[in-house]
Amino acid sequence: MINVELKKNEHENATNLIRRFTRKIQESGIILKVKGKRYNERPMSKLSEKTVAIRRIARRAEVEKLKKLGKMETRKPRR
Repeated sequence: MINVELKKNEHENATNLIRRFTRKIQESGIILKVKGKRYNERPMSKLSEKTVAIRRIARRAEVEKLKKLGKMETRKPRR
């Protein structure tokens, strides 16, 4: 992690300090790193993949059972 630290000069106003700070941040590349990680998702673990697959299979079996019993309507094909 990169820390950016600035100290205010004697005759420097707040806007100049903010301008120097934003320039320093852009030069350090922190913003690009954060934007790059923004939508990065961790991969699922093997155990969670298996549990999701088991749930999916069980749900499909339940839906097929309900369709055969006539308690659930089958979808009509789209045009």
